[in-house]
Amino acid sequence: MIMVHDPHRTGGRPSGQARTPETEPTPELGGDRVAKMLARAGVASRREVERLIEAGRVALNGQVLTTPAVKVEAGDILTVDGAVVTEAEPARLFRYHKPIDLVTSHKDPQGRPTVFEALPEGLPRLISVGRLDINSEGLLLLTNDGGLARALEMPATGIVRRYRARARGRVTQERLDTLKKGITVEGVRYGAIEATLDKAKEGPQGANLWITVVLAEGKNREVRRVLEALGLKVNRLIRLSYGPFALGTLMPGEVEEVGPRVIREQLAQHIAPQNLPKGDRPLWKKPATPARAPRRGAVELDRGGKPGRPGKEGRRARAPSGEAPPKKEYKAGWAKPKPRPVVAKAAGPKRRSGATRKPSRPGGPRRG
Repeated sequence: MIMVHDPHRTGGRPSGQARTPETEPTPELGGDRVAKMLARAGVASRREVERLIEAGRVALNGQVLTTPAVKVEAGDILTVDGAVVTEAEPARLFRYHKPIDLVTSHKDPQGRPTVFEALPEGLPRLISVGRLDINSEGLLLLTNDGGLARALEMPATGIVRRYRARARGRVTQERLDTLKKGITVEGVRYGAIEATLDKAKEGPQGANLWITVVLAEGKNREVRRVLEALGLKVNRLIRLSYGPFALGTLMPGEVEEVGPRVIREQLAQHIAPQNLPKGDRPLWKKPATPARAPRRGAVELDRGGKPGRPGKEGRRARAPSGEAPPKKEYKAGWAKPKPRPVVAKAAGPKRRSGATRKPSRPGGPRRG
């Protein structure tokens, strides 16, 4: 149901006023706090909603809110910057290959390029599940459901993140194994981390190492700080997976939507039942990829706009206007035609590929 803003409809209770126990709805009647509702609707995270309320940009039933301690009930009109916030859409999730030099934010105070500015057109308003710093790359999950993002971020959920780090320095596998007991760095306690030394290459300034790191907390700059505590300097960090979702073959800057069926199977416990998506196919499709180079056999044009030397298919049918002739398509399992035998141009005997010579005809050239 889409709600239409009506500034004259305010109800019997002043909007924006925290409810008292006498007016507080019972759990059966529902009612969510405004920050939670806006987060589920994909407007912003809960912390960002609190900033929006402090700035006077959120109104309930036509009256500006001054506190997030307000519950929104069915029939209330909630607006942000004058735009009506409709009911939460079904949860959607996207895999994004974040390149380096992008900030995981909707707007950067320093004016640096952001992840959300680099996303292709046609996507809904999304928020990130956790963050990757500006010098990190790899898998970044994006969703329109703030409640889902918060659930996947919380260390208590125990979702495993897998990274691959390239670092300079020297370390042994025995030393990396000590991270399984956790480590405290500058007063911050980090939980169990599994680190595996994959490859080491000696250089003039120390060894260049590749290390696979698996953790379940995901605190700010955790991988870099933990490895630096072991005397390593991380110069490249790639997130390979987040929970059941992997980076896969996504190229830097590419985004792909996770199918509704996968969301229901993997994340149903983190999504409100009314927000679970239906169907099997994603709603968003990747933009068309640039045209590839012509395949072998297609007619190509030279600088003068005339057909150049054609391939095998081109010998059979030339396009009068310089266009490539239609290529016959063969279904899987069909046998393709064999190449025609090559016939000698000389006046001598005809020769077939792979065949033995036959005696020449009478009157033809004799063998020496």
